[in-house]
Amino acid sequence: MTPTSPHATVLVIGASRGLGHAIAAEYLDRGSRVVATVRGSARTALHELRDTAGGRLEIEHVDINAPEQVRALRDRLAARRFDLLFVNAGVTHRLEETTADITTEEFTRVMITNALSPMRVIETLGELTAPNGTLAIMSSGQGSVAENEGGGFEIYRASKAALNQLMRSYAARHHDDGRTLLLMAPGWVRTELGGPHARFTIGESIPHLVTTVDAQHGRTGLRYLDRHGRTVAW
Repeated sequence: MTPTSPHATVLVIGASRGLGHAIAAEYLDRGSRVVATVRGSARTALHELRDTAGGRLEIEHVDINAPEQVRALRDRLAARRFDLLFVNAGVTHRLEETTADITTEEFTRVMITNALSPMRVIETLGELTAPNGTLAIMSSGQGSVAENEGGGFEIYRASKAALNQLMRSYAARHHDDGRTLLLMAPGWVRTELGGPHARFTIGESIPHLVTTVDAQHGRTGLRYLDRHGRTVAW
């Protein structure tokens, strides 16, 4: 039997497909009301999910790389309060690209999408989260500096490490905040971003990840956790 989530109202940023879509679906299964975002105007898997959600799923539009769109979303939702804001965003690059050969444009694209934009969302939409709510961002185990022994995906790793550092700075600036702050590492999951050779299916990752997020409800401060609730080394 699927447990009921303590996060009764959830805002998921980046849910048109993959991990974000799965998070929205999991919270619907746990009885939550969900507002989830897509970037473009095309019909997505999230729209299909809405058709079966019994009115508990609303879809909003935002490109997190456009700050004015993030601010507009905040204004549209200004009267609402959410128990959980979950920011899911990420792009990658070719495995073989290193700092020796990646273009400045590609480096900038990955860094803005994976580090700067998610934090701008937290800064802008965080006020929509209840005082005892949860702010969570999808990070990655590849953001761990301590655990980088194999290399590969250098810029992606750097972008997630930057995200982690920026979230630590946010937590330091809000040290007296009563909310839960989470950086989540879902594992290497078979999605469009993770690729067909990834170790885990979405079903082997996201239900565990959501259970971990729910278990952290009410615990103040910042934690960097894997899908099973284990601490990831910074």
